Parts: sequence; C-alpha cells; structure tokens
Amino acid sequence: MAETRLRPAPPQGRDALVAAYKRLLQEYIDRRPSGLRLKIAKAIGKHRSFVSQITNPAYPIPVPARHLESIFRICHLAPEEKQAFMEAYEAAHPRHPLVERRAPRRGREKRTIEIELPMVEDAELERELEELLRQVARQIEKIVRRL
Repeated sequence: MAETRLRPAPPQGRDALVAAYKRLLQEYIDRRPSGLRLKIAKAIGKHRSFVSQITNPAYPIPVPARHLESIFRICHLAPEEKQAFMEAYEAAHPRHPLVERRAPRRGREKRTIEIELPMVEDAELERELEELLRQVARQIEKIVRRL
C-alpha cells in the first residue's frame, strides 16, 4: 500500500478569506426580515448598493471595520454568529484594528439612534412628540452619568 503524504493546505488568498466572511454575513442577513440592507445603509450613511457590495461574496470589497458594530446591532446577531463572523474577519484582516479592540467611549461622546414614528398631520403634535423624545434622551443621559 502506497504511503499517503499529507501536505498543509495552501494559504487562502485574501479575496477568498473576504468572501468567506461575506458569505456568513449574507447568510445571516438572508435569514432575517427583508429591508435589512436598507436599514444598514441608513445607519452607516451609505447607499443601499454599497451595502449590497459589502455583503455579496462575489465582490472583493471588504466590510469596513468601522461599520461592523452597526451591522451587528441592526442584524441582531446571536453570540455564536458574531463569533463565527469575527473569526473569519480576523483571518482575512489579521492586522486590522477590530471593533472589540476599540478604546472604551468617553463619557461625553454620544451616538445617534433613529426611531420610526407614524406620520402626524398636526405640526404642533409632531413638535410635542419630538420634545418628549428629547426629554427621555436627557433623562437617559442623567442616569448614564451616574453609573
């Protein structure tokens, strides 16, 4: 019987590694309700076509690290999905600073969230609703500052 020699697998090219994590992301997005790509586009301030390119393994364009946290938040990834994605992402970008390695936010930094409300014909009522949301945000800020 001839001896079989095992050779290490050749290292995958960067494009193949990028495609691997994009396949995971595409799978995660496809399992969720429609309209997710548009929500991601709005959250990261890009056009929907950009999101289609960064989530399609056929395109070699990598997912920018600065958008990962927004994508994870919007997609509501399970911990094991996020871990699998991050392992694949790190394999493709071993020297890139990742979201988890960011310095913690300073107390004065803020973030913006978008809340969808029904359209209101009454301008005064609309102003009241917006002011109510601002008050809630100020109360949240007071609580966070005490932590």
